[in-house]
Amino acid sequence: MTVLLNRPDLLEDPPARRGRPRLKAPRVLLHVALAVWGLASVLPLVWMVSASLQTNAEIYGGVHLIPKSPQWSNFVQAWQQSSFSDYFVNSVIYTVAVVAGTVFLASLSAYAFARMRFPGKRALYGALLVFLFIPIPGAFIPLYLVLAKLHLLDTQLGYILPMINGSLPVAMFILRAFFEQLPKELEEAAFIDGASRVQVFTKIAFPLARPAVATVVILTVLGVWNEYVLASVVFSNQALLPLQVGLLAFQGSYFSQYGLMMAATTITTLPIVIVYLLFQKNIIRGVMAGAVKG
Repeated sequence: MTVLLNRPDLLEDPPARRGRPRLKAPRVLLHVALAVWGLASVLPLVWMVSASLQTNAEIYGGVHLIPKSPQWSNFVQAWQQSSFSDYFVNSVIYTVAVVAGTVFLASLSAYAFARMRFPGKRALYGALLVFLFIPIPGAFIPLYLVLAKLHLLDTQLGYILPMINGSLPVAMFILRAFFEQLPKELEEAAFIDGASRVQVFTKIAFPLARPAVATVVILTVLGVWNEYVLASVVFSNQALLPLQVGLLAFQGSYFSQYGLMMAATTITTLPIVIVYLLFQKNIIRGVMAGAVKG
């Protein structure tokens, strides 16, 4: 007993004592793996920006990340060549329209599924979620026939409406789960004060759902801005093409001028990076809210 009192370290729980050092090595390895993964993810973007500021001779001379003489004229020339600026404006129009339509329709329908009672609610919501498993390319033939019957081929509306339809299931899934977590006492207090259902949605529910809405905005922007296949099916008029299709045409015309191609690719990537940086604080919270209840 005297030995134990003189050696308090022997009284410590052996498993706990042995477990603490063992946790350091896996944690260090995890941090190293994440650092390598992050570097591997960022390095191509860094090289893209670097190559966009170099001449062809400098690019062919070897791989280096710091341009000797930055060629800012590559961005000006890429913007002016092959209607690239028109493609960029088209993508901005399509993205804004699809995001606005998706947030408007998904928020209303998600609130109805989360807070209102009506016959067949569960069955209808389950049927809508089925569309999560049906990508737009899987419905190209019937979609093309419908658009042709409605005379919507080669029109902006014929592209925007299917994109909204394809974005709704995921947006509804995220927003419905978030609305279900809101305390019912907020709605009950508002109803007692004489608020209508529309006022409760616009003044209370929707403002509180900003993290989930931000997640929906990011996912929708990514989907629309990077979309290529549907645009190739709907559009034959070059003036209506979005940026990704236009970028492919640009690369076909300037495939040997890597500085111009990298400048055009940087212009294409920059808006997505900006949107993500603006909303990154909300995306994890919104996705986790959508994963709690469904």
